[in-house]
Amino acid sequence: MTALAMSLLLVSALFHATWNLLAKQAQRTGGGPAFVWLSALCASLLYTPVGFYVALTTRPGLAFGREPMVAILGSGFLHLIYYLALQKGYSVGDLSLVYPVARGTAPLLATTGAITLFGERPSITALLGAVLVSISIFLLADSRKKGSDSSSSRLAVQYGLLVALFIATYTLWDKHAVSAWLVPPILLDWGANVVRTVLMVPYVASRWSLVVREWRENGRRALLVGLFGPLAYILVLQALSFTPASYIAPAREVSILVGAIMGTVLLKESGTWKRLVGACTMVIALAALALG
Repeated sequence: MTALAMSLLLVSALFHATWNLLAKQAQRTGGGPAFVWLSALCASLLYTPVGFYVALTTRPGLAFGREPMVAILGSGFLHLIYYLALQKGYSVGDLSLVYPVARGTAPLLATTGAITLFGERPSITALLGAVLVSISIFLLADSRKKGSDSSSSRLAVQYGLLVALFIATYTLWDKHAVSAWLVPPILLDWGANVVRTVLMVPYVASRWSLVVREWRENGRRALLVGLFGPLAYILVLQALSFTPASYIAPAREVSILVGAIMGTVLLKESGTWKRLVGACTMVIALAALALG
């Protein structure tokens, strides 16, 4: 993996962990589908000037052709299910449980898919790095407290696994869009957010009072998620445009380090020796990916 790709992923990790923290905090006073729609609407509006500029300055076939439209529609649908599942997971489990399980499982699924579907052949060193990333994330996921409801924890893990499935799916879908169909990353993400917003209109139209209340409670968080979410993913898409998905999928999970720190400092989640081991394993994993 090149230094540029790794740099893009490290910056992306900061924004990614931040918006997940905000999404989890929104659950305290609301959250759910209403928050998902508000953040999608904010993202669509905030990135409209850039999206229009890219669309108008890109070769028509790459902006308005059949393949870009299919790519945007598919990405929007997959991301909608992902965001809804993530919000549901955060409603039943801790950030430091749902987030690591989702981010820890997704790299293995995405790497397997990249090898199977795209014929990618990562080096042994890179494969070892991918495995170590997942191991480190599960070590960092030591968030269940003594006396906590085990059934609730199991449900949170199940939602984490569901989220992981959609992370792997949209990663492979978007990888093909930006590298094979040459859809500009900014256009793909902006279009996907517009699709998400439109798809949820029937829901919000019948629950407008709930949406208004959600905006009053979490409008600032929705705005920040709308800003940081796309920015984090656009950086990933940019890296995907010139780097194999089997390298990108595990490497971007460095965001769990940032998330662990945020959970400990801001959400007052206790740290353990497993998190320290997980952090060290993550560093080794990233080094393996970089060398691979």
